[in-house]
Amino acid sequence: MKVSVLALMAMPLLFAADQRQLALALKAQSDFGRVEMTARPRIPESQTCVQSQAAALAVSLPEDRSLLYYRKGYCAIAGAAASQDPLQFQAAAEDFDKAVEAWPERARKSPKRAPPEPVPAALRVFGGIARLQAVAGVAVPAGARQEIAGALEAPSCNSALIPAGFCSDLLTAGAQWLGWMALRGNQLDEAARSFSGAPGTGWSAWVQGRREFDAARFREAAAHYATAIDVWKRIWQGEGPTFLQALGPRPQDAAALADWGGARMLAGDLAGAILTLDASIQADAASPHALYLRARAKELDGRLDAALTDYNLASRTAFAAAVDLASGEAHLYHGIVLYRRQDYARAEEEFASALNFEMTGALRPDARAWRQLAAVAGGACGTARQSLNLALAAVSPFFPRDEARSLASACGAEQMQ
Repeated sequence: MKVSVLALMAMPLLFAADQRQLALALKAQSDFGRVEMTARPRIPESQTCVQSQAAALAVSLPEDRSLLYYRKGYCAIAGAAASQDPLQFQAAAEDFDKAVEAWPERARKSPKRAPPEPVPAALRVFGGIARLQAVAGVAVPAGARQEIAGALEAPSCNSALIPAGFCSDLLTAGAQWLGWMALRGNQLDEAARSFSGAPGTGWSAWVQGRREFDAARFREAAAHYATAIDVWKRIWQGEGPTFLQALGPRPQDAAALADWGGARMLAGDLAGAILTLDASIQADAASPHALYLRARAKELDGRLDAALTDYNLASRTAFAAAVDLASGEAHLYHGIVLYRRQDYARAEEEFASALNFEMTGALRPDARAWRQLAAVAGGACGTARQSLNLALAAVSPFFPRDEARSLASACGAEQMQ
């Protein structure tokens, strides 16, 4: 058999190319193993891993690309978990998407006549988690819930791509995100089911606290909130979470402390509530809600001047965050200040203004009741008294319901004289 001179000349080049491809593949595998075997991967190792996977991809065969994109995404999300860089989370999501797109090419490596291996559920869950992490757990990207829920409908961990133990942990993290989304929608039963597979995360205790709060069992709610926050402190503070822990939803410290403080206040623990709300405001000084709750706690504690200061701070903070001063929340808090200063006419105007702007659903019933309460306090007994009594049925636990009933009752007694 004759071999051409050109073919003989090309053989060293082909050998050199094969050697370079092998070297890049081995480095990519080694760098990935270093990240994969570390409980808390560091940013430099993660970045090195991302770069070596990218180098291997540049010379890879089509059947190897899904694996390399998976590794590249894994290292990107590991680095993002350490840096909390949303761009890195998004880059990881894109790599996982490419791993899914390249998956059919892996069939070339499958034994002949073997059925094609389906895309692992964990790979799709990884992409969904990365997208949720990219928005820092404060929003839900379009389709995120369907992406994770759809993958968990067939939660197989039989793929050689992802070790079975890590696959199972990853699916559990995906279920936690479903619980987090259900919690945002106040679907507490669904949230409890989703969190049931991860009892050590604090989320199950938090859901139970929400249930107790909705049932007006505030002491029990505060206890469950305290349990959840204690778990979260152990996980997220100090050395920080492991990579697996960081894949789950991260609690918002300031908001959690504000909810705990509110429950403590309603349970009658005013000193504890104020301390907890102090911590919430220290974590996020731009939270009108926490300032409002602290004002209410101080008011119940008989510290009216301090309460008025916090109501003012809450109003100013809400105005500062609003567009063109269009903040129903800010007008509500300012109206409370005016009401407590017995400027009932101006307070009623502020409450009316509050109802003309956007507010969270929980605040709007309170604003309606405050408006009627200001009218009654200002001497407009008749219709305002009836409207106030009707409005009280929908107010939050933080509204001064007993005070309003007493005032409405006194107004009715005056009418009968």
